[in-house]
Amino acid sequence: MGIMSKILGGGGTHSTEDYVELSLDDFDTARAEAGMSVHIAEISEQRDAMAIKDAVYDGDLVIADITRMSPSDSVVDRVLEDLRQVAREVDGDVVVKEDDQVIVTPTGVKISREKL
Repeated sequence: MGIMSKILGGGGTHSTEDYVELSLDDFDTARAEAGMSVHIAEISEQRDAMAIKDAVYDGDLVIADITRMSPSDSVVDRVLEDLRQVAREVDGDVVVKEDDQVIVTPTGVKISREKL
């Protein structure tokens, strides 16, 4: 019986004694530093956009809730334009989802406009 047959289970029957129970405690689970973080934010006024811009410049993705702002408010337009500018500058992406959320991504991260 070749190695591939053993791996893929070709032929023969197996019992529970053929398998070994593994515990994560037996392995080094040290994790590498994350390259990007995902931040959740709320925007209620224009100055709230500063922290979002800083996070995107630092290479992080931000999902911001804009429900506290009136859609007819001119501040919303200014905030969204600021976030679009940041996305352009870092070659990221920005999308407004159903008038209540804004997603801003850093360099190299694009947002699909198609639902899964």
